[in-house]
Amino acid sequence: MASFSSEDAFQDSAALSLNDVESLQSFRSRSASFSSTGSSGRLQLRQRVSQLMACVEDISSDDEIHEEVSRTLDEAFRIWGKKLKDKWQEFRLHLVTWNVGTASPPPDVTSLLQLNSLGPTVDMYVIGLQEVNSRITNFLSDLAFDDPWSIFFMTVLSPLGYIKLSSVRMQGLLLLLFVKHVHLPFIRDIHTHYTRTGLYGYWGNKGGVTVRMSLYGHTVCFMNCHLPAHIENTEQRLDDFEKILEMQFEGENIPSTLDHDVLFCFGDLNFRIADYGIHFVRESINNKRYNLLWEKDQLNMAKKKEAFLQEFIEGPLQFKPTYKFDLYSDVYDTREQKSLFWFNEKKRKPAWTDRILWRVKNLCQHASKEGEFTEEEQTISVTLNNYISHMSYGISDHKPVTGTFGLELKPLLSHPLVTLNPEGEWSAEHDVLISYSAAPELPSSAWDWIGLFKVAFRHVNDYVTYAWVEDDEISSNKDSKQVYMSAAEIPDMGGEFLLCYYSNNLQSIVGISQPFQIQPNRTLIGKDLTQEENSWMQKPDNLASQDEF
Repeated sequence: MASFSSEDAFQDSAALSLNDVESLQSFRSRSASFSSTGSSGRLQLRQRVSQLMACVEDISSDDEIHEEVSRTLDEAFRIWGKKLKDKWQEFRLHLVTWNVGTASPPPDVTSLLQLNSLGPTVDMYVIGLQEVNSRITNFLSDLAFDDPWSIFFMTVLSPLGYIKLSSVRMQGLLLLLFVKHVHLPFIRDIHTHYTRTGLYGYWGNKGGVTVRMSLYGHTVCFMNCHLPAHIENTEQRLDDFEKILEMQFEGENIPSTLDHDVLFCFGDLNFRIADYGIHFVRESINNKRYNLLWEKDQLNMAKKKEAFLQEFIEGPLQFKPTYKFDLYSDVYDTREQKSLFWFNEKKRKPAWTDRILWRVKNLCQHASKEGEFTEEEQTISVTLNNYISHMSYGISDHKPVTGTFGLELKPLLSHPLVTLNPEGEWSAEHDVLISYSAAPELPSSAWDWIGLFKVAFRHVNDYVTYAWVEDDEISSNKDSKQVYMSAAEIPDMGGEFLLCYYSNNLQSIVGISQPFQIQPNRTLIGKDLTQEENSWMQKPDNLASQDEF
């Protein structure tokens, strides 16, 4: 067999012949000599791999060593993959899109949010609603106070340990994000935006609302859209979709939507089923032969032609089209509708108007450089666990759609910017102390504050009380600082609480304590009990004795 000189591989490396490879024990022991750390070790390993690749050119599948070389390489890849993945974590995301047709929240959303699921706990809920009631009286009220849908989801999720991380509203479009407390210190740079596309960009009945953030160091963006209706408006839908993608965060010092590591686009995208008549469509649905309709779905057709859509991924449409239904039923549009001049409108053809798409930036880059070697490590991936509709909800003519995702990510942030904890035992009877330490990279401000929250708090402004980190500081050294809270601000009844450090510059919570107990004010409680007893003693003997007359 021919051997390869150093010129055939790397100029400065020793030659590796096929005779060397035939003795894998010798090959492995020699490879071990390159276990040095640092850049020189990596260079030597690359040289060794290049030498092996040169030798592989002469190995036939019939050679004795072929199978053993393959097994050895498989084992190396398995060990490398396990070592890499051990440093990763799974972040579970549940995304909802629902055109609610100006309706009020339903009595129960257990199945919508999969609250009874036996699987892993959801880390973040992303809820995108369209056609939230935006009549002028409702909208003005919602500007001053939380809207009914936000209050509803906070009421459901806060007792389960979720906080409303962010929200953005544009008329009928509403986007809500809820996250488990434990993730708060690792979610930063939260920004919101909206783009109007109705009435040539002057009206917000159509368009998109967006929340973006850094999640464990990875940039993630969520975009809730409502695109133009009617089957003939495909081009306008595509134009508006592309415009929304381009205009979000335009002119701000924030990456564009397509420059985020992961982008989710969802909502009432209003794409219809072309060409086929209503009877064929309904017959296909009744027979659960959804695949017959996929090729005429306008979004699927557009993804083959429109460059900006080709990098987006969607799960299989293995559920019934989600529009248009009679209210409070799973029957497609049967009502006679009156239009202008009292002519009856045609019944609407069923369609998959409500969709969830996603895009992973690095996958797109790697696909465009197919065949080229890249040292850039893929540090985040997205897996769709399920993509379903929920037929039991009938408050509007759309059925909600949910997607549950696993984000496999390598945390680029492993430590919170601030660690904090209560000093000693806390009681409502005396002043209390908070100890905290901040990482050098924290962009601290005189407007930073530490809030005391009930464990089931709803959002960042749902604090019981707070202390300014500078104004209320009582001691400081290189390792930690102490801040005090007055007993007058501590809840008399005590209970279970959390401490959170809020960064004004980052506009987010950057540190959170473990839950802890505050002992009640026994003096006040004793007084209240005594007053109740005295009040009871001063009442007439018994209501029962009065009833005798």
